Parts: sequence; structure tokens; C-alpha cells
Amino acid sequence: MKPKRTRLTDQLRAALEGSGKSRYQISLETGIDAATLCRFMKRKGGLSMDGLDRIGECLGLELRPVKQTRPRKG
Repeated sequence: MKPKRTRLTDQLRAALEGSGKSRYQISLETGIDAATLCRFMKRKGGLSMDGLDRIGECLGLELRPVKQTRPRKG
């Protein structure tokens, strides 16, 4: 059975919560409306790709692939 992977949006929410920055501060730094950011954090709405990029820059995040393990042939 495959281990369940954490969705990227959930990882981003965790990074936002753990950043030490307030939502208001993140809103000011990214230009994302505070209400939009609040809806995203409460899982009531999404963000545009541009918004995701701006949050990534604000928090110094980088996306890297997870190494895939292949089943052995038997």
C-alpha cells in the first residue's frame, strides 16, 4: 500500500502557519487580498498560480520532486 502524500496546498498552508508572519503581513508582502488569503487558509477557496508564486517567494519556498521508488521486478 502506498503511503499517502500530503497535498501541495496543505504543505503551503503549514508553511504559512509556521512562517512566524501574520496573515496581514503576508497579505501586504504578496499583494494578495487578506480575505482571499483567509479563505485559502480555511479551505474555502483557492489561489491563482501567480498567488502561489508570490507566497513561495515571500516565504523562501522551493518546489522539489520527491524521489520515486519503483517496485522490484520479481
